[in-house]
Amino acid sequence: MCNHHHHTSPVKRVILAVILIILGFKLHPVLFLGAYLIAGYDILWKAFKNILKGRVFDENFLMSIATLGALSIHEYPEAVMVMVLYQIGEYLQHRAVDKSKKSITDLMDLRAEYANIEVNGTLIRKSPDEIRINDLIIVKTGEKVPLDGIVIEGCANIDTSALTGEAMPKTLQTGDSAISGSLNLNGLLKIKVCKEYKDTTVSKILELVQHSSKQKTKTENFISKFARYYTPVVVILALILAVVLPIITHDNIWIERALTFLVISCPCALVISIPLGFFAGIGGASIQGILIKGSNFIETLSKTGTVVFDKTGTLTKGCFEVSKIVSKTTKEELVKYVLNAEKFSNHPIAISLRNYCKMPDMNVTDYKEISGKGISALVANNKILVGNEKLMKDNNIQYDLVDETGTVLHCSKNNNYLGYIVISDKIKDDAKVTITKLKQQSIKTVMLTGDIKSTAEKISKVLDIDEVYSELLPQDKVQKLEEIITSSAKNVIFAGDGINDAPVLTRADVGIAMGALGSDSAIEASDIVIMNDKPSKILTVIKISKKTMTIVKQNIIFALLIKALFLGLGTMGVITMWGAVFADVGVTLLAILNSLRSLYIKKDL
Repeated sequence: MCNHHHHTSPVKRVILAVILIILGFKLHPVLFLGAYLIAGYDILWKAFKNILKGRVFDENFLMSIATLGALSIHEYPEAVMVMVLYQIGEYLQHRAVDKSKKSITDLMDLRAEYANIEVNGTLIRKSPDEIRINDLIIVKTGEKVPLDGIVIEGCANIDTSALTGEAMPKTLQTGDSAISGSLNLNGLLKIKVCKEYKDTTVSKILELVQHSSKQKTKTENFISKFARYYTPVVVILALILAVVLPIITHDNIWIERALTFLVISCPCALVISIPLGFFAGIGGASIQGILIKGSNFIETLSKTGTVVFDKTGTLTKGCFEVSKIVSKTTKEELVKYVLNAEKFSNHPIAISLRNYCKMPDMNVTDYKEISGKGISALVANNKILVGNEKLMKDNNIQYDLVDETGTVLHCSKNNNYLGYIVISDKIKDDAKVTITKLKQQSIKTVMLTGDIKSTAEKISKVLDIDEVYSELLPQDKVQKLEEIITSSAKNVIFAGDGINDAPVLTRADVGIAMGALGSDSAIEASDIVIMNDKPSKILTVIKISKKTMTIVKQNIIFALLIKALFLGLGTMGVITMWGAVFADVGVTLLAILNSLRSLYIKKDL
């Protein structure tokens, strides 16, 4: 029951074989032989082919010996029914495997079938892989965005839930980037394509899903090794039963029992349910917007000891916002002068100021950027200085001493101090919960950042993180991680947003990339991709991996105990060959159903 491929409809073959069995009882025993071949020809053929390849001991071999043996002692109906029941089990198991595959592919039903492209004023549908970079495509209401690109015209609400698991629609406007696989809810978008189809987010994800079940876990490897030793042992025991015992007891009943023993011993439940359990775990995670790139990472994650976070973009949002304004005069006056003085600057801080509010445009002359200090300019003929403490000191201006997380911009007008504006990076909403819950599971938390020490320490205090290392260059991060890995007994996970974290993601036992909708290098380098930037998904993925491992272990123990019990009963002659097959099919199906539980994980956060 361990071969994953579809035969000519097993249902038809089973019905035909059963009819022949019934006729066999009435007419002639030779019909049993016909039924046997119809129900079992592929099993005999596989066993034969595998022997030629040097893989003697597999379940096909066990089935073949047992049934041919049964024929040789004239137990015809038995031999046929073993094959028939086996085929029914095989069919049911295919259905189960297909179901779990389907739930993964449904989730990945992101692929747009076509792209609309305008040719001489009319819209033509083309296959997404015919579209080239810089082509203009049109996405209408209800259509999926087929390729990654930039919106050059139009505005629409789009649903990215298939990619990110986020239910809240996002609004796309001119200049925003559109991600393939998202769904246009309302509006018309004209998009300039910036990646060919094979490089777009969706193709990358689909590729990852297809490869995810390829990498074998230690448990799966253990099972293949186990089967390699288990089968010969079983065959030898069966030979002892069939050859030695009849000589001692002068009773031929042992031959039949040896054959029953062989049928029971087939380790199908193990061989199927374990890979399926991992596969279902990967499916369950992907429903939550988490991509696990291989079942081996589930095993590693279930033994997590330390989670190392990058700060910007992982624990914080990675975008600057005005968080405080303190003015000596009025708020309006301070903001008016700061904004006008900053209006020519491309610094992220200047950009965040402009996003903060629209201001009356004033005449700015004599604009100078003073590197490492700030800006000096004449705004409506007032001498305005905007910058850090150094700039105020240089101009002998009395300024307030400020202790704030973030960047402080002081401002003076004609050498009078006007006040200051604080701009800071916001902590993500679920960052605190994530750290707290990781600690409850006695997982150590560490933060690595290139940011200055004071900011890093303030954030780590708010979040209550165990260890903090700041002012690190990318190569220092790898070195720090090495130290953490060396000193840690359990596995070390690194979570980063990926732009400069690729080396660290690769080095960790498991690398988790945040907001993979951004950086390609992160998708490539990481082992797990969290499609929406929520750190709390790290909790979810650890939970899923622990649950999956529990299910896999339950299946192993359950299958082996039942096997042992039935082998004992078979040897004592309590169970016939029919019962043997029922037992095997039953255990396998129960193990499969248990595996499918990994698909469904209750949402925590």
